[in-house]
Amino acid sequence: MRYEAPTTTKEAAALLAAEKGNAYVLAGGTDLLVRLRSDLIEPDLVVDIKHIAATQGIKKTATGFRIGASTPCAVMGEDAALKKAWPGVVEGANLIGSDQIQGRCTVVGNLCNASPAADSVPAMVTANAKVAIVGPNGRRTAAIDKIVTGPGSLSLAKGEVIEAVTLPKQAPRSADAYLRFTPRTEMDIAVCSAAVWVSLNRGVVKDARVALGAVAPTVVKVPAAAKAIIGTKLDDDALAALAAACEAACNPIDDKRGTVEYRTEVAGVLARRAAKIAFSRAGGK
Repeated sequence: MRYEAPTTTKEAAALLAAEKGNAYVLAGGTDLLVRLRSDLIEPDLVVDIKHIAATQGIKKTATGFRIGASTPCAVMGEDAALKKAWPGVVEGANLIGSDQIQGRCTVVGNLCNASPAADSVPAMVTANAKVAIVGPNGRRTAAIDKIVTGPGSLSLAKGEVIEAVTLPKQAPRSADAYLRFTPRTEMDIAVCSAAVWVSLNRGVVKDARVALGAVAPTVVKVPAAAKAIIGTKLDDDALAALAAACEAACNPIDDKRGTVEYRTEVAGVLARRAAKIAFSRAGGK
């Protein structure tokens, strides 16, 4: 196995593109090193992106936030401006693993691990987050919900590496929230998760986005659930319609963490709760 630590994203992309064997990107390493030590993968090349300045840190800009691909989730939890603007995104990021894992894990690594139960992804989807990608043919930007195509599968071409996640500027009277359910309170994989973003006008929901995790091969956007609460103050009928739309969007599996029926019901429950939290954060009453 060959280890490389480039100092630019362009160099990292060139190394990945030129490798004829199995090449992997190392950011936090909290997924990659577990798979390596468990003999689940046999890398010919590991490209460490932590030494690339463009992948480091969080920057607040006029248009929102830029989170470098090698920025640990713990750093996100310590950024007051990011937590104020996008609390749901930070909630998802800060549910990955233990305190020790938080010091290394990254939301880009969580995304590229391509697990349907990834905690950081649903809230980034409802935030309309995008990723900056560098590859052999230059740079491009993609919506975050276009990256994962199935369990363990990505839309990235050979040689492409994600440099950063960008979050838009939060609109006035708008907020998000993320909730998950796990068998244990800590360090477990979600049975189901839900993220909701709402924007209010005079206390009424004027726009919304809803996404579910762990109930399908990828994170699921649920436009019907968002539509159910637009034009309302989250009365009981609106919340019931939201839950029903989320349940209808589920296509989960049976496993040791939960049955299809259980996951489907919990999806509706979590979406209702997340919507109420986001509504309150946005100033709704």
